[in-house]
Amino acid sequence: MFVAGQKEMQAMDRYTMEHIGLPGTVLMENAGARIVEEIVASTPHPNPRIMILVGGGNNGGDGLVIARRLFDLGLKPIVCLLVDPTRMKGDAKVHWNVYKNRGFPIFNVYKEDLDKLRDKISQVDIIVDAILGTGVRGPVREPLAKIIEIVNQSANKKTIISVDIPSGVSSDDGSVEGGAIQATETISFVFPKKGFFLQDGPQYIGKWKTVDISVPPSIVANLGLNMPRLLTESLIQASLPKRPGGGHKGTFGHVLVLGGSRSYVGAPLFAAKAAFCTGAGLVTLAVPENIYPLIAGQNPEYLYLPLSEKAGHLADQAIDLLSTRVAQFNTIALGPGIGRFLHGEMWMESLFSILTGQSVVIDADALYLMRNQLDLLHTYEGDIILTPHPGEMATMLKSSIQDVEKNRLEIAENFAKEHRIYLVLKGHRSIIATPDGRTFINPHGHDALSKGGSGDVLTGMIASFLAQGASAEEAIIAATYLHAKAGEQQAESLSRYGVTPLDLIEGIRRQLNEVM
Repeated sequence: MFVAGQKEMQAMDRYTMEHIGLPGTVLMENAGARIVEEIVASTPHPNPRIMILVGGGNNGGDGLVIARRLFDLGLKPIVCLLVDPTRMKGDAKVHWNVYKNRGFPIFNVYKEDLDKLRDKISQVDIIVDAILGTGVRGPVREPLAKIIEIVNQSANKKTIISVDIPSGVSSDDGSVEGGAIQATETISFVFPKKGFFLQDGPQYIGKWKTVDISVPPSIVANLGLNMPRLLTESLIQASLPKRPGGGHKGTFGHVLVLGGSRSYVGAPLFAAKAAFCTGAGLVTLAVPENIYPLIAGQNPEYLYLPLSEKAGHLADQAIDLLSTRVAQFNTIALGPGIGRFLHGEMWMESLFSILTGQSVVIDADALYLMRNQLDLLHTYEGDIILTPHPGEMATMLKSSIQDVEKNRLEIAENFAKEHRIYLVLKGHRSIIATPDGRTFINPHGHDALSKGGSGDVLTGMIASFLAQGASAEEAIIAATYLHAKAGEQQAESLSRYGVTPLDLIEGIRRQLNEVM
């Protein structure tokens, strides 16, 4: 499934009208009809009391179709017109005239005291938001901002259904300026919108689904649009490495987890456990020799490679031992707990000089140590996957977290193409970018993951799937989705507060069992 922004939807609508021959008024009729079907199918009320908030643009036109069709079903919605109808244009104007000619009632909010709107809201079960739609730019102006505020005061008491996107949420980047509708459910046309998954969007859309209005998804290819894809369970099933029944530990690969320091003992252990519990045949932990005794005695399932250390961190001499062993590993998880240390940048450069082309997953402070030598990524022969959170991404870009969060899709896409790597830009809705310019959005994510160690688990998962034969793209798609889903699932029983990295790994094992 693709994810669309305003320009992409406009291009597809235009193609449908000009080349396929479906007029905009028909598309608007289809849109309203699908919303009515969803309302009727999902409402628990036998005779629901419905209010429709109608703006002046195409979203308002959808609202007028919804209202007319509800009247035709024998219901009596309260239709609240928020703008002077003389300002309506195009297809919305056509449907306003149809509604008016049918003689249906209208409550002209733009002429009335807003206290009357509050009174009418108190009388309904369902509020349909057809105010602004995907065209919003900048702060919502008065009186619409005040109307949105009034509606949101009922958010916990009423079902609020937004048409295409909650009014006030940018369809392109999810930003909200001056308030937005707090939807219970968003019913979107053709594709979900980028704003569902970026910045403020996830806080406002509630549950979401897409409906068909006769704009064929094949238009994406016809127009050559480069649109993000949404991670879905079917895509994850196709991306997981296959496990032959006659396989053995050598079949399923050997992961090297390289990291750890005096202050960060748990991070490499979480990565190793995640790799082992998601199918890697062998996992070796390469850690400073000072923390090796702390880990090895209680974790006998892994192999160990104690490395020279200095002041609690990996020493230059560690490279010598690694150079004799590194070729035996299929993939390397680099960075969990490695810390920041003197000459760390030179240490990373030396490490890359001895690698033999295996896939490398880079996370945590290894990203910091590479911030000034990203050219190492360009010349490496194997696949490289970077998994920064917004702060680490900002450090590599010498930018700010705010700038990264405002432009997550564009930054991820451009960085992956420029440096010819795979990127997982972590966050509430993680972004995946490939070297050839494609992007993916993970629709799942949870604050239960917002604690130390969660990222190390993801690093270990990606390395595990790579070692088992998945491509870089397949590995990050499967790992990112399952990681987020497990966080959501575990929070259901352990609370959003209580999910630890080890709980997360247990949840991932259950997720694997469910999707296979």
